[in-house]
Amino acid sequence: MKTKLPALLTLAVVLLTGCVRSISDSGYAQDRGWNRGYNPGYKGELSEFDVLGLQRGTNVTDAQIASALDGAQRVHLRKGATVMLIQSGAYLPDEPMRTEFGKYFNVIPFGGQPAESSGGSYAGSLRLAAARAGCETLVCYWGTLESAHEAYGTKMVSWVPVVGGVVPDEKQHMRIRLKVALVDVRSGSWTIFSPEPRSDASASGRYYREESDQRQVEKLKQLAYNGAAEDVVKIYAN
Repeated sequence: MKTKLPALLTLAVVLLTGCVRSISDSGYAQDRGWNRGYNPGYKGELSEFDVLGLQRGTNVTDAQIASALDGAQRVHLRKGATVMLIQSGAYLPDEPMRTEFGKYFNVIPFGGQPAESSGGSYAGSLRLAAARAGCETLVCYWGTLESAHEAYGTKMVSWVPVVGGVVPDEKQHMRIRLKVALVDVRSGSWTIFSPEPRSDASASGRYYREESDQRQVEKLKQLAYNGAAEDVVKIYAN
C-alpha cells in the first residue's frame, strides 16, 4: 500500500489554543504560556493606579470631581522636550521603543517593575523623580502579545525524517496590543490611548519554533513601537 504524502500535506488546518504574554516577559515557552515557568527578571506589571495617582477605596465627593474637571488640562508634549519613559514590568524600556521616542524627544529611561507600595504616593514619587530629571512628561506603556496556532497536516506524518523538524508544520498568528499613558509632570493631568494593534503570521517547524517565535515578537514590537511614537507626536505634540 502506498502512502499518499501530498494529500496528507494538504490536509485542512486545525486551530489550536493560544496564549497571552506581557511584552516584558516575551520569551518563548514550549507550553504556549499556560505554565511558562519562573522568570526571575519579571516581577509583574504596574497598574494604572500606580502611574496615575488614583487611590482605591477613598471617599470621593462630587465637589472634588467638579474641581478636577474644572482644572483638567490637555496633555501636550513639545518635540525635543525631555520625557521619562517607562515600560510596565521591565527593568528598562525596550531599546526599539527608546530609539523610536528618541527620534522626537530626549528620553530618560526608568524602571517599570512594581514597587512594594502602590497608589497615589508611588505616582507622586514617579512625578518627583521625573521633575528632578527635568522631564516635562512621563510616558508609561503596557503591552501584551496574543498568539494562536494552526497545525498543518505535516504534523500527522512527522515519522518522515525530513518532516520531523525542517518542514513547517505549524503557523503562529500573533498580535501585539499597547496601551500608553501620558502624564504631565507639573500638573498630574493625564491621558491614555491605545495604538492600532499589529498582527503577523509565521510558519515554523519543530526544530526552529523558538527562533521563529522570537523573530515574530521582535518584528511586532518594532512595528508597534514605531506606531506608538508616531501617534504620540501626531496627536499630542502638534
